[in-house]
Amino acid sequence: MATQANVNDVPRRELPPNRIVLDLTPATPENLAPFGWIIGPVPEVPAKPLNFYNGVIRKPVKFVSDEQTELSVVTLKRRPMQIQWIERHWKHTQSFVSLGAKPFVVVMAPPSDGELPPFDSLRAFLFDGSVGFCMKLGCWHEFPYAVVDDTNLLIILRNETVSDLGRIVDGEAHGADLDKKNLVARTGTTVEIRL
Repeated sequence: MATQANVNDVPRRELPPNRIVLDLTPATPENLAPFGWIIGPVPEVPAKPLNFYNGVIRKPVKFVSDEQTELSVVTLKRRPMQIQWIERHWKHTQSFVSLGAKPFVVVMAPPSDGELPPFDSLRAFLFDGSVGFCMKLGCWHEFPYAVVDDTNLLIILRNETVSDLGRIVDGEAHGADLDKKNLVARTGTTVEIRL
């Protein structure tokens, strides 16, 4: 029987001289409030009776998209827990939902007007795989990190963003709904996540 490789067995790149290490924060509604909302059964969200069926319905997020939106499923492999890029969206509240109850990590910073988020605003959140997350408009983030291989996530995003990701110039991608920047190239700083 094959054993699952440990996340510490993933090869790490040489770190530049400027290095910031983020500790993990549990992904709770309170901890995530500056960034967005939990997608899942959040008891604090008022429930309404579900018409025609025995149950209740909650609307735990303020999802926004002003254009065609798509659902994609990604299967993630583990990668070094270092931030290379940071991005934000202005026209939709991108969402990630765990499929298969595997944990994942997301690094985020609250929305800001600057060219990059302040380093001291970056936070690394550990999702246990039981809920998803919907980010506020303009929330800075790096694409989720798998804690174990073959982590499946449902991603909800605008079609325009997918097109914007294909317009790569100098290792970055920009468009009407995407501002994806190479944090390491722009700052000479590596941000690492401590598991």
